[in-house]
Amino acid sequence: MPTVMFHRERIPTAVGTLILLTDEQDRLRALDWEDYDPRMRNLLRLQYGVDGVHWVDRHRSSSVRQRLDSYFAGDLSAIDSIAVETHGTAFQHEVWAALRRIPVGQTLSYGALARKIGRPKAVRAVGMANGANPVGIVVPCHRVIGADASLTGYGGGLPRKRWLLEHEGVKDVGCGRSRYRTTEAELSESGVDCPSARASSPTGS
Repeated sequence: MPTVMFHRERIPTAVGTLILLTDEQDRLRALDWEDYDPRMRNLLRLQYGVDGVHWVDRHRSSSVRQRLDSYFAGDLSAIDSIAVETHGTAFQHEVWAALRRIPVGQTLSYGALARKIGRPKAVRAVGMANGANPVGIVVPCHRVIGADASLTGYGGGLPRKRWLLEHEGVKDVGCGRSRYRTTEAELSESGVDCPSARASSPTGS
């Protein structure tokens, strides 16, 4: 498999720095959090092979970067039309395409997602494909939750998942002792500010 070259950009956000990789056609190839860089590199290694990807820093903002900046500034639909190009299996691409069809401000369980793609018994496989997604936020794996409405796993950490859902207007996300469970200790360790945690906590100010 030939080596592919990407352009790298760093995007500061309210919940940490994102690493953005785009190709010569300005298509989004990978998007992950800087503190989860080993995870991103491992996913790229699985998809493109060992030493299959190299990148150089981009010094001018790409159109993808500009749309992500708009998303974080409150224009939630800015990322909807971003062109994405990824390697992966046919099943993974089926799941990732279904993720992009989850409307902003809504969530879906793994079981519901499996039913959406016509594979109601493939819940576990859907979860694995969700976890193998190399393009966070734009391919919104953060909008998938547990059957009991718990946040469940997220490659960037549960506090970020909560923040993204709140940013997108999902109701009743809450923090701490809510139906979307993440402890205040996890929030504190992550450095992610969550006002609703303070509001819902007996010791909050």
